Amino acid sequence: MAKKPAAKKPKKGRDLSELLRVPPGSRVDLSAYDAAATPGGPPDKAAGLAATAALGPRLAGLQERLFAASTAGDRRRLLLVLQGMDTSGKGGTVKHVIGFFNPSGCRIKAFKAPTQEELNHVFLWRIMQALPQPGEIGIFDRSQYEDVLIARVHGLAPQKVLDRRYEQINRFEQALTEDGVTLVKVFLHLSYEEQRRRLLARLDNPDKHWKFSPDDIEERARWPQYQKAYELVLERCSTEEAPWYVVPADRKWYRNWAVSTLLLEHLEAMDPAYPPGTFDVAASRKTLLLDSLVEPARLPEVSGRK
Repeated sequence: MAKKPAAKKPKKGRDLSELLRVPPGSRVDLSAYDAAATPGGPPDKAAGLAATAALGPRLAGLQERLFAASTAGDRRRLLLVLQGMDTSGKGGTVKHVIGFFNPSGCRIKAFKAPTQEELNHVFLWRIMQALPQPGEIGIFDRSQYEDVLIARVHGLAPQKVLDRRYEQINRFEQALTEDGVTLVKVFLHLSYEEQRRRLLARLDNPDKHWKFSPDDIEERARWPQYQKAYELVLERCSTEEAPWYVVPADRKWYRNWAVSTLLLEHLEAMDPAYPPGTFDVAASRKTLLLDSLVEPARLPEVSGRK
């Protein structure tokens, strides 16, 4: 197995990763975060759209290098975890940001309510089935955190069980990082009023009715409970190995730019490299050049062919 290259340490100060990161062990009050803010971002929407588009070639190049490195035994891969309230833009982020990548090197999974088969296993089982392979970029629309979010808000598990799950998740994520997984955990922070506007927009557009359910209104009534549940997740599961990032999500253009930038910074820190060839380049070149002097053999005519 090829030796795993050491990741470069991210630069301090200006990196968006440092700006949006939840410091491990810190207390979190989501009401103190402005969901319409644009920390570290371009000055306006037009500039944001242009800046996001400009990131595309760099992201695509890094993805290709990551995949190429895996062919020589590099086990590293990246996993983007997206969490947020309904309409915060998890699906939109997948559509706009992941569009920069080659889909053949991506593994996308949207976690819904667990199936009966999944319920027959420990809660992390279904997560393990969807992890990216070496060289891939994985994207989770919702994740293992549903089991300490919805489960807490709806009282689906005893308090003692929920408390154990935070530590189980931390140990699980630490094991992933030790196996070469770079985790980018993003909480898309949406405001209460912006969610109302987006739900109303779905109701006003018949083409969006498939995305709406009356259950969305019932879940919205539990907003304070969900905010508290997310605060606990950010407090207990933002670690040195796998920190959380709070991305303001009221402005879609900023959300897309921020997530794209976070991915770029982490991929650049990984610094994957094209593996060297294991063959004689000069000999292969010579063979191909000599090949141009030889008339290719003609295939025999197929009987009955006109």
